[in-house]
Amino acid sequence: MEIKRHLLPKLREHLSQKEITLLVGARQVGKTTLLQQLRSELDNAGARTLFFNLDVEADAAHFGSQQRFLAKVSLETGGERSYIFIDEIQRKENAGLFLKGIYDLGLPHKLVVSGSGSLELKEKIHESLAGRKRIFELYPVSFAEFLNYRTGYRYEGRLSMWMESEPEQSRILLLEYLNFGGYPRVVVAGPASEKRLILQELYNSYLEKDLATLLRLEKTQAFTLLFRLLADRIGQSLNYSGLSRETALSQPTVKQYIWYAEKTFMIELLPPFFRNAGKELTKSPQVYFNDLGMRNSALGLAGRLDNLATMGMLFQNFIFHNLRSLAEKEFLPLRFWRTKDQAEVDFVFDKTNDTLPVEVKCIDLSAPVVPKSLRSFINSYQPREAWMVNLSLEEEVQVNGTLVRFIPWWKLISE
Repeated sequence: MEIKRHLLPKLREHLSQKEITLLVGARQVGKTTLLQQLRSELDNAGARTLFFNLDVEADAAHFGSQQRFLAKVSLETGGERSYIFIDEIQRKENAGLFLKGIYDLGLPHKLVVSGSGSLELKEKIHESLAGRKRIFELYPVSFAEFLNYRTGYRYEGRLSMWMESEPEQSRILLLEYLNFGGYPRVVVAGPASEKRLILQELYNSYLEKDLATLLRLEKTQAFTLLFRLLADRIGQSLNYSGLSRETALSQPTVKQYIWYAEKTFMIELLPPFFRNAGKELTKSPQVYFNDLGMRNSALGLAGRLDNLATMGMLFQNFIFHNLRSLAEKEFLPLRFWRTKDQAEVDFVFDKTNDTLPVEVKCIDLSAPVVPKSLRSFINSYQPREAWMVNLSLEEEVQVNGTLVRFIPWWKLISE
């Protein structure tokens, strides 16, 4: 049974557009599988397709020059409109310029291309393909995708109803997801021991291939230490001077390595929300991991966390994934809020004429108690609504004209 990915329909829809469909994401999150699924659908519909995988030497040989590539395409298609899939384009030197030259010829073919995060670092492909591509980012398997897979798709489209009716089983699966994350190979693996081995392999591959080989990173030990420090500080503001001292790296190098981790899709940096620069933090972002299994593997904790009550920051990182999806869907900036007096709200949706603060508590609340920091934000910004995400309580209260909604975590799972 395959894992159904929510991005597939969006990719399918974009096949009718002229611009290049560019699928990016971390190594082994399922990009090749999606390309193969698209190709299979097109083949079944009678369309003409070509598939190149630049990890395969015979395929890579056709990319020695644009002329050689075009000769191969012409041979296989006879000049008729075709869908040309190119997997692992980051293997090609000057990939952006190569694709730009092909696209600008105005041929009848549709290009569907995948690449890892190192593609942008090496080739500056965004500049080369400006106005010629649409980027689709594939994250690790989301909790909704994971849950559908683990329940055999019996409740597809009705996951919220299932989680509400099966709270204990939902928490068991949540605990598994917080431990092992959403890399496809990990999701489909059997026992915890096998999942740990796969995660360690993925982590080592990231260090050895994306960083050491493709980026030619010299101080891999220092990067590994920095990565572990970041893993231990999810949801915390970055202290570059402190990280510099702990890693014996200069602050510019620390910032560069963090940028590497971000552009290879390992982490995301959440910027602060502020309106009053004199009282609120304006610069230091907070760090979150795109996959909790990878984060846990870096710390040797994958599969060893068994008490949800002690996993507050992991739970907050998990909620970040779901809020990020909502922010992307609604085209809203997502931020955090912190004052110089240490009042803090975990997340803030920055709307045009309003804000939506979100506080996260990994506990079973028994009463709708609004924390002091959230009250402080409400008093400062008078939002129409505020959220208190928690494990179980669902209730609403009013605070100074703001509707504060206490929301069980499973209500945020986007299907």
